[in-house]
Amino acid sequence: MNHSCKIKGASKIIGALGLLMSAASVYALDLEVDASKSLTKIQPTMYGIFFEDINFAADGGLYAEMVKNRSFEFDTRMMGWKEPNSSTQSFNEQSGIANIIHTSDNKTNKNFARITINNDKGYELINEGFRGMGVKKGEKYNLSLKAANHAGDIKKIRVQLIDKDKKVLAEASISPNSPQWKNYSAQLTANATEAKAQLKLSFEGKGDIDLDMISLFPEDTWKNRKGGLRKDLVQLLYDLKPGFLRFPGGCIVEGRTLAERYQWKKTVGNVEDRESMINRWNKEFAHKPAPDYFQSFGLGFFEYFQLAEDIGASPLPILSCGIACQFNTGELVPLAELDPYVQDALDLIEFANGDLTTPWGKVRADMGHPKPFNLKMIGVGNEQWGYQYIERFKVFQAAIKAKYPEIKIVSGAGPFPEGPHFDYAQAELKKLNAELVDEHYYKDPKWFRENVTRYDNYDRSGPKIFAGEFAAQSVATVSPDNKNNWETAFSEAAFMTGLERNADVVYLTSYAPLLAHVDAWQWTPDLIWFNNLESYGSANYYVQKLFSNNKGTDLIAITNQGKPVTGQSNLFATATKDENTQEVIIKLVNTDSKPQTLSINIKGAQLKGSGTLTKLTSANLDDLNSFEKPKNIYPVDTKFNAKGDKLSVEAGAYSVNVLKLKVK
Repeated sequence: MNHSCKIKGASKIIGALGLLMSAASVYALDLEVDASKSLTKIQPTMYGIFFEDINFAADGGLYAEMVKNRSFEFDTRMMGWKEPNSSTQSFNEQSGIANIIHTSDNKTNKNFARITINNDKGYELINEGFRGMGVKKGEKYNLSLKAANHAGDIKKIRVQLIDKDKKVLAEASISPNSPQWKNYSAQLTANATEAKAQLKLSFEGKGDIDLDMISLFPEDTWKNRKGGLRKDLVQLLYDLKPGFLRFPGGCIVEGRTLAERYQWKKTVGNVEDRESMINRWNKEFAHKPAPDYFQSFGLGFFEYFQLAEDIGASPLPILSCGIACQFNTGELVPLAELDPYVQDALDLIEFANGDLTTPWGKVRADMGHPKPFNLKMIGVGNEQWGYQYIERFKVFQAAIKAKYPEIKIVSGAGPFPEGPHFDYAQAELKKLNAELVDEHYYKDPKWFRENVTRYDNYDRSGPKIFAGEFAAQSVATVSPDNKNNWETAFSEAAFMTGLERNADVVYLTSYAPLLAHVDAWQWTPDLIWFNNLESYGSANYYVQKLFSNNKGTDLIAITNQGKPVTGQSNLFATATKDENTQEVIIKLVNTDSKPQTLSINIKGAQLKGSGTLTKLTSANLDDLNSFEKPKNIYPVDTKFNAKGDKLSVEAGAYSVNVLKLKVK
């Protein structure tokens, strides 16, 4: 991959960026906006969210569970757990020990821990969490566990949150009173804020007790759902006003092998009955191995659909097409054995949309959502390539359309935006009358600026485009040194003007990946960064937010000397109107090192006299947001009055600008 080309001569912005200038100013470019004619409708799904469980995005991230390996199902059964007072003594002298019992009685949750307390020397069982546990002073945390106190010898389980010095941050207790498996709960209130807390269990009594599903959640989750999602992360997603939510990936759909593919049916029903599995990003990259990266599937397909509903997004699930990741094994399901994979797709549509009389519709209803999720789209495969993909896609396409003709099917064009695999997929999918083709672009910033006209000459009678994964790479694709710097963000903004300007062809777009834990990431750059306590949006996040929050309903023309604004003087522009708010919306991206003063003539609409200019900018290409400066690059709004049909705007150096103009 080419390294990004750095624009030379970065300078400080002179004067107030983006302020409206007087009519006497000298204009770099004269722009004309024609509000009289709608060129095409902007799809409600134009700007959305791509979610994949990479970078600890689900367990340890969006899914608010704080206990790692809560049911002892990891390949290393005690991973995440410590017994500090146990391992250095002989068994007879040990204070206690945890033995993992494997049972065939439960096909999914196969293991539990048998805790043997030998004496009163202070046996402790400690969970380290996902790179620690974030607790905040005054906040409440709900613990639950299953216990079987067979002989009644264990009188109490003391539950504590502790810091690195073993200082107690919160405490509660449980009295296990049943020889049979029983659920217990307790609430802890933190007396201090700590990003790297741990959960400690200690015991009163001598004898054996069995434990399973040891779980800890903040009480303050999104919509206060028990066992729910992390509130600050969902809020960042909600604020994007996304048109769709694509889930669960990404390469995680495929699996390194078919046995490790994502199987949605294993992710619904009771949480404790969902079968844990290794995460495919566990050992993918030598630069960031994560041997403790597993999937509990507490965030499963029901929760994904529910999240989409919560944030006002159309759900877009992606399913395995019977090909494991071709960058790994490329394992294939023979065509004669593809039926179960196809049936998974048909059953998923029933799960999402079926009424209560259908088997999978009843499963959804029993989980607490009797109303359908209104699924309209489904994806077949992630970024597979070659004839093997096309011949399998044909089978899915025929089966889905035969039973659910109204469902739109997303197909894939492979992992790259050009080359023989891409060209082959495009040609074959057109023959099949494919509806939506997923294209991916991980390129340097210069590529994004130079490919703004990519869709200008696409066949208008061919498939529509889903720009499903894109992100400018500051160093090189898959490099651990990539940063969410300002150059990547405004270069993506320039490219997005080309996506929006071709809204008759481009129906969906999404940045990728979405989330990254600062202590447990595998891939950079990423849209949103978080630790155990905090989160922030990158500069790229605010670019996405500006476009998504200001997409409008109709594309209209903005031109310079009769031509679309696609890089003249390093300026990129697009214009829409919003029929609901009676506004004209103009997006201006200046990728030059100098500010540009622009004259804009509005035709076909009279300005009402008020408007908003939103500016996103930074003086240096390498600037970025961080936990220390989460709003280092952040949108700034300016109100202004405008009359008649002309206005003058200064687009600052390296800036993304959105003008919203009230019109009559």
